[in-house]
Amino acid sequence: MDWLTTFHLASVVLDPYTNESSWILRTATRVLEQFRSSHARINFIVTADADDARAFLGPLADDYLVFCDPDRELVKAAGLNELPAFVFIRVDGAVAASAEGWNPTEWEHVADTIADVTAWTSLDIPGPNDPGAFRGSPALG
Repeated sequence: MDWLTTFHLASVVLDPYTNESSWILRTATRVLEQFRSSHARINFIVTADADDARAFLGPLADDYLVFCDPDRELVKAAGLNELPAFVFIRVDGAVAASAEGWNPTEWEHVADTIADVTAWTSLDIPGPNDPGAFRGSPALG
């Protein structure tokens, strides 16, 4: 909640112990970069401790704000069932939009919501190098 006092959060939630989350890393960074200068703080939420999060994200851990959620408290609070997920959390703590697994239409809806709330420009999802749609892994492990 401390991070929500000034800015909304545009978060990609990942489980570093599953293939599904690794398949979406390139797409996730492309989507998050669209909102880097908006009034939403772009970030990764990784369901692991700091060491495992850094090992999974590699150099991305130095380029992005990363929250660790090893007990999956945020995952539970946001009501997520599948990971990866793309979640937009407003400054009041409400989940304004979310998409689970890799469903390009749902991720685009989250991006459009972020753009509307922050008066920013959205982007087309899927992009030309994005993977085909797939279901996520169970969010609670």
